[in-house]
Amino acid sequence: MVIRQVELEKVCGVTSKLPVNTLPEFAFSGKSNVGKSSLINALMNRKSLARTSSQPGKTQTINYYNINRQMYFVDLPGYGYAKVPESEKARWGKMIERYLRTSGQLRQVFLLVDIRHEPNKNDVQMFQWILSAGYEPAVIATKLDKIKKSQREKQLELIRSTLGMRPEEPLIPFSAETKEGREEIYSLLETLLPEAGA
Repeated sequence: MVIRQVELEKVCGVTSKLPVNTLPEFAFSGKSNVGKSSLINALMNRKSLARTSSQPGKTQTINYYNINRQMYFVDLPGYGYAKVPESEKARWGKMIERYLRTSGQLRQVFLLVDIRHEPNKNDVQMFQWILSAGYEPAVIATKLDKIKKSQREKQLELIRSTLGMRPEEPLIPFSAETKEGREEIYSLLETLLPEAGA
């Protein structure tokens, strides 16, 4: 997959009407500090179009990136950050759930988890939300460069078992530093685009 053109096309807040798109959408969800912006930037071949921050909880909107005028990357609000008031967390949760239940073009939801840690209850809840909305989750285990190669399989198995993943559900280890895993994500995206098999 070659990314030629990227544009941040739409930013939706809690009260915004979500756009009705005609292109396929691929959504990215995960905890506030899981490296979601870094992943999206790596996939888009941009350094800082998706805003990264040392302060978790910065993404409070749903951001639509138009990719090659062929598809959208949809950056969902990060969840589970402790310093955000409960009322705010509830609003973000409703916004994510509304998106999952109303998008007519959503093809895949990517759930990001930190490979160094066991998924927490928010991750498990998000995984269940994705399933209950009728989608097959693909899990991306971020921060791969932060662990030793000898720890990989053990950590990946821990993620699978904690989330209750089926064997056929994709689990892709990824590093924003080395870009390892990016080609596997591209391959998955390509299989879900309308041109595939047309």
